Amino acid sequence: MDYKLTEPAQISTLLDIENLDVNLYRSKKVILPPNSRGVFGGLVISHAMVAATESVKPEFHLHVRHVAGSERSPANSLPAQSLHCYFILNASPATPIYYNVDRVRDGRSYVTRAVRAVQSGRVIFIMVCSYQKPEPWQPSYRSPMPSNVPPPEECKDEASLYRERAAVANNEYLKNLWIRSAEYRDRSPIAIRSAGDHYEGGVLVSYAWMKAKHVPECDLAYQKCILGYLSDALFIGAGSRLLGLEWQTEDGPKSHGLSSTLDHSIWFYTDNFDCGDWLLFETRAPQAGSGRALVHRRVFTRDGVLIAHFSQEGVVRARVFSPEKSGQTQSKL
Repeated sequence: MDYKLTEPAQISTLLDIENLDVNLYRSKKVILPPNSRGVFGGLVISHAMVAATESVKPEFHLHVRHVAGSERSPANSLPAQSLHCYFILNASPATPIYYNVDRVRDGRSYVTRAVRAVQSGRVIFIMVCSYQKPEPWQPSYRSPMPSNVPPPEECKDEASLYRERAAVANNEYLKNLWIRSAEYRDRSPIAIRSAGDHYEGGVLVSYAWMKAKHVPECDLAYQKCILGYLSDALFIGAGSRLLGLEWQTEDGPKSHGLSSTLDHSIWFYTDNFDCGDWLLFETRAPQAGSGRALVHRRVFTRDGVLIAHFSQEGVVRARVFSPEKSGQTQSKL
């Protein structure tokens, strides 16, 4: 069976996993983005979220399986949730991924789950997630939405931007790179419209509107799993832009060499959102060095409600090499 995505797919098709046994699940489809070393990380995150949420009692969540025609429940009937995960090895598109759920703790207010993703006998990903019974009587505050961002209707979609880059590319390598990226974005279950980059106090700030295409009627816990999928899109790339790295044919300190996620965290603050509508992703890249970059992200609904925070650290390298690999000698201190 070919597990690589070769045709357009709805987000519900991609997030669907097979229940093999108690606490054991298997992927059905995966995505291999162009110029990527492994399966799209957001899909692994969302699969693990689906598996973990299936093991939690109803008072801590709604069942994640989507139900046609279902009515949304009030936001205060669902839990807050956070997750922290590590990407250990690249996931191959050639074989399925197995998700093992460990029911770490069932408390009165919080539930903890750990998920290991295994492929060909090796652990490739680990996630620990927390579920909470809602406490709507507690005071709350949310940061306001940025006011200087154009609406999605005034922003170009990513596929169009990639085709514009292909049209002005000065060599076949770059031209083919951007054409493949545009084709991938066309068939992706995510729609993305860029709202531009700027700097604030030396920190790169990037804005993009995102939504999932063809979202079925589903409960709110499933919406969180969809947002987990969206969370990894165009994320660590902000670290590359902070360093001024670009896709080039030559080696050098400004040539993009490698980017790959190391760890990824999400904190949810509400359950009342719809991934089928445009969400604003504000990404900040404050730090990069020693082959790593740190990025943070806030997500808002169109009407300005802050729904989640993301943080990620990843490998970001230029195509330059250590003294050992380049043949230079290293001084002893």
